[in-house]
Amino acid sequence: MGDGFPRFCWIVMSWILIVSIHQVQLSEPQAAAAGCDYFQGSWVFDKTYPLYNTTDCPFIEKEFDCQANGRPDQLYLKYRWKPTDCMLPRFNAKDLLRKLKGKKMMFIGDSLSLNQWQSLTCMLHAFLPQSNYTVHREGNLSTFYLPEYEVSLMLSRNAFLVDIVQEKIGTVLKLDYIKNGESWKGYDFLIFNTWHWWLHTGRKQPWDFIESRGKVKKDMDRMAAYREALRTWSKWVDSNVNTTTTQVFFQGISPTHFNGKEWNGTKSTTCTHQIRPATDLTYESDPPPEVTIVKEVLKNMSTPVVLLDITRLSQLRKDGHPSIYTGLKGNDCSHWCLAGVPDTWNEILYAILTSRKT
Repeated sequence: MGDGFPRFCWIVMSWILIVSIHQVQLSEPQAAAAGCDYFQGSWVFDKTYPLYNTTDCPFIEKEFDCQANGRPDQLYLKYRWKPTDCMLPRFNAKDLLRKLKGKKMMFIGDSLSLNQWQSLTCMLHAFLPQSNYTVHREGNLSTFYLPEYEVSLMLSRNAFLVDIVQEKIGTVLKLDYIKNGESWKGYDFLIFNTWHWWLHTGRKQPWDFIESRGKVKKDMDRMAAYREALRTWSKWVDSNVNTTTTQVFFQGISPTHFNGKEWNGTKSTTCTHQIRPATDLTYESDPPPEVTIVKEVLKNMSTPVVLLDITRLSQLRKDGHPSIYTGLKGNDCSHWCLAGVPDTWNEILYAILTSRKT
């Protein structure tokens, strides 16, 4: 066939390889836009992180500002979440604000919702540090407003989503009622969350009785109560949310790190003095039962709800909590330092929002 044939084959194979590489490079963002699983992956060191400096975020909660409260290490600020099968686009505040222009987003939940809401406000403020923003707080409602884009980010503090009512016998948690849901209507984006308060007992328990299916009880199985309340919430969403104008998210279960046995430590080990993430090989793989309940309820809804399935990626971040650096007494292995893990939740939220058509 002559000396030219091997050279011809080499040229053809090189061309095929170049085309294949080009196709792979193109396919990554396309895969993300097509619904890639952002929630399976690993934490990698990235010296360009964090996305903002908390000293430049004037409205941050003191308890979340771990650096200002004396945390000596900074390595926990330098990790980026890397999904296994696709790229998580880097957060672009301008891009997100264009998407949200003239719209209203409400976070509804407990202090973990506060964590995520405050993270997002800091991320946006870093892009517009000279903005004439306003932060208004009235009762359980906080509103962050950016006039340049007419964007409103609200936080409604509501730990259980279902109603808590003061009655003659005491404070009653009503698993089958959501009368406060009227205040959730009229928003472009709703991001719900509830879990951490469901296991509180004693002085930390904010109710005296539980009402379930018309019967008032002193207490009941908390997982059963959680499931019943979520089903009530799901019925409210299915009956009251217009999906042509409102997109619904559920912030997944944010884990705690009070028990080191969960990541091959000792039971007495907590998040205190943890400076690196756990690895996927050292952490238990079975999802907590509350995660299973959330997924079960969402699966049976007629309304499409996007689950921000942040449990696994957050489980690995035993180093990300305020621990003893809250400016208060105690050891906080529930909430998260800012900057920190909730920024990743919002990076994923950004990726989902901007990959969808308006």
